[in-house]
Amino acid sequence: MSQHLLLLLVILAISPIPGDSQDSALSPTPEEPEDLDCGRPEPSARIVGGSDAQPGSWPWQVSLQQSGGHICGGSLVAPSWVLSAAHCFVKNGTLEPATEWSVLLGVRSQDGLLDGAHVRAVAAILVPDNYSSVELGADLALLRLASPAQLGPAVRPVCLPRASHRFAHGAACWATGWGDIQEAEHLPLPWVLQEVELRLLGEDACQCLYSRPGPFNLTFQLLPGMLCAGYPGGRRDTCQGDSGGPLVCEEGGRWFQAGITSFGFGCGRRNRPGVFTAVAPYEAWIREQVIGSEPGPAFPTQSWEPQSGPWEPRDENCTIALPECGKAPRPETWPWEAQVMVPGSRPCHGALVSESWVLAPASCFLDPINSDGPPRDRDNWRVLLPSRPRAELVARLVLHENASWDDASDLALLQLRAPVNLSTAPRPVCLPHPEHYFLPRSRCRLALWGRGEPAPGPNSRLEAELLSGWWCHCLYGRQGASVPPPGDAPHALCPAYQEEEEAGRCWNYSHRSLLCQEEGTWFLAGISDLSSGCLRPRVFHPLQTHGPWISHVTGGAYLEDQLNWDWGPEGEETETRTCPPHTEHGACGLRPEPAVMGVLWPWLAEVHVAGDRVCTGILVAPGWVLAATHCVLRPGSTTVPYVEVYLGRAGDSPLPQGHQVTSAPPLLCLTKRRSWVLTGMALPGSRELFAAIGPEEAWISQTVGEAHFLPPSGYPHWPPEGSDLCPPDMASAPGSPQAAVFLLLLTPLMQG
Repeated sequence: MSQHLLLLLVILAISPIPGDSQDSALSPTPEEPEDLDCGRPEPSARIVGGSDAQPGSWPWQVSLQQSGGHICGGSLVAPSWVLSAAHCFVKNGTLEPATEWSVLLGVRSQDGLLDGAHVRAVAAILVPDNYSSVELGADLALLRLASPAQLGPAVRPVCLPRASHRFAHGAACWATGWGDIQEAEHLPLPWVLQEVELRLLGEDACQCLYSRPGPFNLTFQLLPGMLCAGYPGGRRDTCQGDSGGPLVCEEGGRWFQAGITSFGFGCGRRNRPGVFTAVAPYEAWIREQVIGSEPGPAFPTQSWEPQSGPWEPRDENCTIALPECGKAPRPETWPWEAQVMVPGSRPCHGALVSESWVLAPASCFLDPINSDGPPRDRDNWRVLLPSRPRAELVARLVLHENASWDDASDLALLQLRAPVNLSTAPRPVCLPHPEHYFLPRSRCRLALWGRGEPAPGPNSRLEAELLSGWWCHCLYGRQGASVPPPGDAPHALCPAYQEEEEAGRCWNYSHRSLLCQEEGTWFLAGISDLSSGCLRPRVFHPLQTHGPWISHVTGGAYLEDQLNWDWGPEGEETETRTCPPHTEHGACGLRPEPAVMGVLWPWLAEVHVAGDRVCTGILVAPGWVLAATHCVLRPGSTTVPYVEVYLGRAGDSPLPQGHQVTSAPPLLCLTKRRSWVLTGMALPGSRELFAAIGPEEAWISQTVGEAHFLPPSGYPHWPPEGSDLCPPDMASAPGSPQAAVFLLLLTPLMQG
């Protein structure tokens, strides 16, 4: 069971709640009538991370329903009263009509009601006057039933704490509900009530955890009347659909309701415990609403004085839980690397993602002749893990439903017959949540995946640096497509790396996985796309979109929140961007942002003319380079000399002895769509005067069919006023110098 109202994009600043009446001192109240016994379930054997509740364990738990479907939880506090959360009933500032709601009592499984279960209509819904939104507190509601509940073994009220009641920090309490068992994963049939043990956190410890950036780089300020319960390491929590349900603690043989499930940042995430509405501060408000009800809720006197336990730190410091995954002593040795040995096939490389599961390409196990047929001889499969003296047996294989036809879903999960001990090697790799954003310039590695071969040569680690998502998306995406902003799963990941070139080959038919590091923790970020062949940079399918599937199948894979939030200047990474004009070979005018591996201007070329000179050229199509005529041809000559063109190294390598650059770089301007357009070519002998390219459009288009020209609406984004570079009328200015340009048809030069 994991958390109620799922808050991922919330409050950046919170102000105190004015005028709360629930904190006022109360005069002593006589004991409640003995005819309303509370907090005593029938004796029995005793949610994300929870288990099925036993019948009769939590007789005060109710289901609040609309149109016959479960929406929120609640607790019976008196025969005619149910306590729940205000946010279940207030939508857009308006309280929903009570007639739309019903209360299901005495139920354990919602797929078939047992003896004692019954339904009551709701006569009234009451919320505090100062409730406005869940993150500002006062998130509680009282529901008056149209007729009293039938009390019995399956239906009994819970005790409520007085305002003076103090629950011990670190106390083991229990939350219950029918909510999601993981983020975006509903409780499966037969919808059995779930229970999870949670520890109460003190205010200082909880605030310490919420003061560190978490999902979406958010922090949170706890307010009076809020209560935290959970664990710094996460993995046990309430979740969406549990809202309004009770958090109860046992004291002196009675169960008291300490909190109401209110909200959370995700479900079961590390350093993000669940936030509950504390019930004790609202004693006065509850008593005021139920005046005249007989019998009303019971507020037994606390029979003992709790002492702060050792689990609660005395100061405001707290222990931040670090990821349990993604730790590698040396980047070249991965403790999660797994080899799946299938008789008659080469080893298939995958990654350990939990104590019992290995992730690998599904293509390793699909029959090439009968791709829909199940793999055979699984009893003879073995999994080799680092530092394990013996091979592991395979109990189960789960193929992704789209694995046979979608390269981006070429994934399979293999369950080991016996879980491995993670206190020593091996260790699992971390996996990203769907909203994870790997920052440009992240340090990454390319690791073995599938039936890939080790890289030749001594440097086989394939170090890489992640390029910007905008550049990668537009290189492989569609013209005019919107680039996914941070927080949305990307369509592609592009790392820049050099070792492949140094080794003198392209791994055209080898898989690779992409591992990226954040604050010392490694994430499995993507798997390679073989369809891109040798095209550089290699594109990887992001793993973010598959996080929910992996989590659903394994039930324990290590999905981790983003650790690095250094996005640079505010707003820089969140601007809405679209892709520039596109050709069949990708978007034109794309420059990596930021520039990496020395590639400043990827379309510049060195045109080496026989003899002693070097011209600056520009790649305008896969087979064509544009250069200045005066640089390539001698004055008065019509004979084309011997020419060699070098791509991808302009200015990066020293020129041959005796050679000199005889033409200035072309004039490039940046468009509003963030692509670069060639506007002019340098005039002979000048580095400041340029001839317009626009008048040559017809000739260039006729010669090079693949050259792409911007439409009139695609004029560049001009520099500030006062600058003479890239004037908007340059392409059509009367009297502007005519460009004398030379097109070179490229043919590969084979090296012996």
